[in-house]
Amino acid sequence: MGKFAARRRAPTGPVATTGRTTTYEGGAAFSRDAKSDLFLLAAASMVGEDTFYESAADRDSRFRQLVHAVTRTDPDWVARFVPYLRGEMNMRSAAVVVAAESALARRAGTDVVPSVSVRKLVDSALLRADEPAEFLAYWKARTGKATLPGGVQRGLGDAVTRLYTEQAALKYDGAAAAWRMADVVALAKPRPAGPWQADLFDYLADRRWKRDVVRVTARLPVLTAYRAAMAMPVAERRAYFLADPARLGAAGMTWEQLASLGAMDAAAWSAIAPRMGLMALTRNLRNFDEAGVPDDVAERLAARLADPEQVRRSRQFPYRFLSAYRAAPSLRWGAALERALLASTGNIPALPGRTLVLVDTSASMRRAISGRSQVRHVDVGALFAVALAARGCDVDLVGFASGVFSHRLRRGGSVLRQADEFCARVGEVGHGTETVTALKTAYRRHDRVVLFSDMQAFAYPGTGAHGLSVSTAVPASVPMFGVNTAGYAPSALDTATAGRYEIAGFSDRLFTLVDLLARGRDATWPWEP
Repeated sequence: MGKFAARRRAPTGPVATTGRTTTYEGGAAFSRDAKSDLFLLAAASMVGEDTFYESAADRDSRFRQLVHAVTRTDPDWVARFVPYLRGEMNMRSAAVVVAAESALARRAGTDVVPSVSVRKLVDSALLRADEPAEFLAYWKARTGKATLPGGVQRGLGDAVTRLYTEQAALKYDGAAAAWRMADVVALAKPRPAGPWQADLFDYLADRRWKRDVVRVTARLPVLTAYRAAMAMPVAERRAYFLADPARLGAAGMTWEQLASLGAMDAAAWSAIAPRMGLMALTRNLRNFDEAGVPDDVAERLAARLADPEQVRRSRQFPYRFLSAYRAAPSLRWGAALERALLASTGNIPALPGRTLVLVDTSASMRRAISGRSQVRHVDVGALFAVALAARGCDVDLVGFASGVFSHRLRRGGSVLRQADEFCARVGEVGHGTETVTALKTAYRRHDRVVLFSDMQAFAYPGTGAHGLSVSTAVPASVPMFGVNTAGYAPSALDTATAGRYEIAGFSDRLFTLVDLLARGRDATWPWEP
């Protein structure tokens, strides 16, 4: 065979399988190396949450063991993973756990000398002003000690200097919090960014320890305005703010603080909503409608929801817009939420040719992704599946459980509405996870397969636990991308087989790897050059 006729090698991805095992449902499965397991678990872990197949205790224990195992052999890999996990994949709690456990693992010793410091590792895990306290609470729970090693202390201090502002103090330093901002300052010993922050630290300490005089200097104008308003008689405060909504901004008022002053009627929401962050807006659309917020105010809020730059800065998962769409009783938010959803899925590539997309609708996929959310794993899969079609891809969408159903997509139709329509069919074909059967039934000479599942397939009838697997259900020449929504240790997909790839996450960043691999390029870990 001439060199120009030689068959092109399938590109390789970073997730690697190492041996055979079985799924939780007894089907053919494969184990992964420690880095791959950690990546997939961290990308899908809400920490402290029971899942369909794992208790919270077992899952968190596995998480900690993986962080320690990988840190021991490659601490810099973990240190580079943390800022990607927090900043790109938007996993807050998981990033805190990985940073804290990796710092603990380093104290026990590593096989190589790290080049990335613990200080930088810890600092990179924290992007919101309440997260230093979360890190400290986790550290105390794990070690039983509130004292901090030098690198952890300095990293936490760097984060405090970067994140603690007057507005952050008003929003996050609640009197009922287990760890107050002053506690973090006392233990982390941060270097103030300037005189204003030194004054802020004094203010936080005065409040925390209930001193007779709470010092608020002229260098803290927001806190000065807030305390002046709070010194007014309670009956006058609400009217004072609503008479001039600019006063809300000057005093750093949140909608929760305004709600403590009286009813959140149309006037109150109209005054505070323009100052609310995008996440707070999406969570309160129902409240706006029920309070009767005027259309002109709603139009301005909708314009913010539809602004791609604001969507990007909000770091919201795409599924949050589906949740908001379901919760909002009126239609006036629909177009804005649709545009927000499309902005939040901008990394989904336009794949050439025909794509078979299978979404697992089995019982385990109907589990909510966390105890505080009504969004299920199947909702995430359906949303990304329909968004893939909206990118201009020729998609055949199929749902499966014990059986298979095809779902027709309307070209140019609403992604949110069509995702909801697909999810309305969940349960239509039973509760099992007959993944191999679904693939063999639905595959019709497609150019690729994208599978959204927790990867806990049943054994294919007549072949046993080590028989026909998901990886061999379609021709070897057809690339298959498995989007793992749960991060369980066994996986029905064998990434050691050419053209088989596994990814995970709730952010559209998971499609970065899909885009590279679909274009025939080898893909390393997404944070590596």
